[in-house]
Amino acid sequence: MSSTEASTAQSFADLGLSASLLKTLADIGYESPSPIQAECIPVLLKGHDLIGMAQTGTGKTAAFALPLMEQIDVKLTKPQALVLTPTRELAIQVAEALQSYARNMPGFHVLPIYGGQSYTIQLKQLSRGAHIIVGTPGRVMDHLERKTLNLDHLKTMVLDEADEMLRMGFIDDVEWILERTPAQHQTALFSATMPEQIRRVAQKYLVEPREIKIKSATATVAAIRQVYWQVSGMHKLDALTRILEVEEDFDAAIIFVRTKTATVELADKLAARGYAAAALNGDLNQQMRERVIEQLKSGALDIVIATDVAARGIDVPRVSHVVNYDIPYDTEAYVHRIGRTGRAGRTGNAILFVAPREIRMLRTIERATRSPIAPLTLPSRADVTNKRVADFKGKVIEVLNAEGLDFFANIVSQIAEEQNVGAEEVAAALAMMAQEGKPLQIAGEDPRPAPAASFDSRDSRPRPGSFGERDERKPRFNERGGDKPSFENRGERPRREERPARSAPSGDMVRYRIDVGRDHGVQVKDIVGAIANEAGIESRFIGRIALYDESSTIELPAGMPKEADNALKRTRVRGVPINLRPDEGRPDAGGSERKFDGERKFKKKPDSY
Repeated sequence: MSSTEASTAQSFADLGLSASLLKTLADIGYESPSPIQAECIPVLLKGHDLIGMAQTGTGKTAAFALPLMEQIDVKLTKPQALVLTPTRELAIQVAEALQSYARNMPGFHVLPIYGGQSYTIQLKQLSRGAHIIVGTPGRVMDHLERKTLNLDHLKTMVLDEADEMLRMGFIDDVEWILERTPAQHQTALFSATMPEQIRRVAQKYLVEPREIKIKSATATVAAIRQVYWQVSGMHKLDALTRILEVEEDFDAAIIFVRTKTATVELADKLAARGYAAAALNGDLNQQMRERVIEQLKSGALDIVIATDVAARGIDVPRVSHVVNYDIPYDTEAYVHRIGRTGRAGRTGNAILFVAPREIRMLRTIERATRSPIAPLTLPSRADVTNKRVADFKGKVIEVLNAEGLDFFANIVSQIAEEQNVGAEEVAAALAMMAQEGKPLQIAGEDPRPAPAASFDSRDSRPRPGSFGERDERKPRFNERGGDKPSFENRGERPRREERPARSAPSGDMVRYRIDVGRDHGVQVKDIVGAIANEAGIESRFIGRIALYDESSTIELPAGMPKEADNALKRTRVRGVPINLRPDEGRPDAGGSERKFDGERKFKKKPDSY
């Protein structure tokens, strides 16, 4: 593998793109290429295989999408390019980008295919023909096995966010797909990091690839102002509304919480306080989810409350703020969250709510991002009042400068004369009426400032299940991170003090049996990822999992929708159909059951929601 020399391209015209595509870029408003675009586009246009290492938000979609457009023969209505993405949100985003670049290519068709979408719709669209397919691994595999997707005319294959696909347990599916692509085609692999397994895939399937690495890590967060508020003396909701009100450059925000229920509750509470807010979670069907994102883009919504999974892949330029209402479980999730703002050179703001017991996690995030996070002083009652008054004055002045006030001036004069009061008193009464929905003065007392965090006291040492230094020195968690110990291949039961407390999912559960087990090389993460991806079941609602030699059992919520049940019956793990059916209590013949000690509660996974 070789690395390319730095590109000196100052404009898209320097990269070798066609006049038609350059016109499209100009119409869209693109001015100059980002570093990843300047480096990758010429390499891909020359037909070389490529490894691109860059963080999200650097413009890598255009880096591979623009060369793809140059290679498409519109007259041939067969898939000529395949883009694999880890999540359905990212698949939709990439497809939308490709469609926007094709505004001067009549007849061009891009098709996103992903789990959770109707097979009928996808089959109909595939039969009509598409030039570029953008899909998640599981659904692409399914169509290849059904022979409803033909790759005989494939020219280019793109693996987007390969490290994320590895983290989500899809890398075996990716290899399965790669093995069924034509021998002669171009391959581009993009990844924020280069784990050994991704490197192995690149060595196996890419031919003399050019390797391009864009300075990352903290480059993505460098343009983001990061602050935290230590939760103390005030309800988080009240603190949130105060902060949102006084932020000077607030335009739109994504607020992250841990659960789907919390998204709905917080959205309702913010809406009751006058904010244009909506929830975004895995319970929304795809049409509703896309509608929420479109409303955020258009300005019909200002705030979206989301889980990690639901927000993955969202790229909305007007998002000025990201609020971590609930602290993330790991540093990677934090970086992904704040990456929803400050993208592609724009500035952004990231606000983190931290409970006293979570201070050590805050320090872990600072070390991981190599970026200090400054404390935020909660706006006082006076601060909020002054901001509301200033906004009110601004609206009044705006109306004063408009024409057509004579009619209303006469009304004010009449009231003043009839009531024997001055015009100022009438104006004051009108102002009081105008602010009834949202008082200019807020009630209550200002909370006492939170005490400074101490790391020397005995109480500050990490307790079982908390985040602390010990977690960094000797990881106890699996590769996905979070709060789920990996017990699949343990030689002994972990010590009690090392096992965080777990609780089973609430509600009735049904135990099912699936036809994949230890003999297939299956791990728990593979099963969770496949089920979350295809059926849209958030991983926290998945119960106990027991691995056998040739099969496994899994607990799922009772009363699942028919669509989810049908999707699960078609699901594959490591390329093997799981054949989901109710468990009759018979373990594998000759195989010993491997059960998990205690109850399992899985951390929410950033799968294809």
